[in-house]
Amino acid sequence: MPSERIPTAIRRFVAIRANNYCEYCRCPENIGTQSFTVEHIKPRQAGGETILENLAWSCFGCNSHKHTKTMAIDPQSGMQVSLFHPRQQVWAEHFGWNEDLTLMIGKTSVGRATIEALILNRQSVVNLRRVLVFANLHPPN
Repeated sequence: MPSERIPTAIRRFVAIRANNYCEYCRCPENIGTQSFTVEHIKPRQAGGETILENLAWSCFGCNSHKHTKTMAIDPQSGMQVSLFHPRQQVWAEHFGWNEDLTLMIGKTSVGRATIEALILNRQSVVNLRRVLVFANLHPPN
């Protein structure tokens, strides 16, 4: 499938809608360790369209780990479940933070599976969260 260039106005809208945070790992774009991109929640290879309802703001790490995945295994139940959908689900219902606010905790099967599949607690992100907590800039509202 040929690459489709997403217009600047749409990119800007998606970023602003997400308050310039990755909609998965919740890292801020302006301090992030990687570039950010518009991510197709339902991949184009699976028939996902380039419409606002199917687009999320994502750091390169989350986007590359998600790639074309839409499902993953919940490590607690062993069941295959859908990954978190930022347009249809509320982040706080599926995720929370550990006591020192550096690790994402899955509250639901969707949250747990998404954390595992996208490796949302990868070391570089945890290190960034630690610094942001120290600077009183994490967690995001």
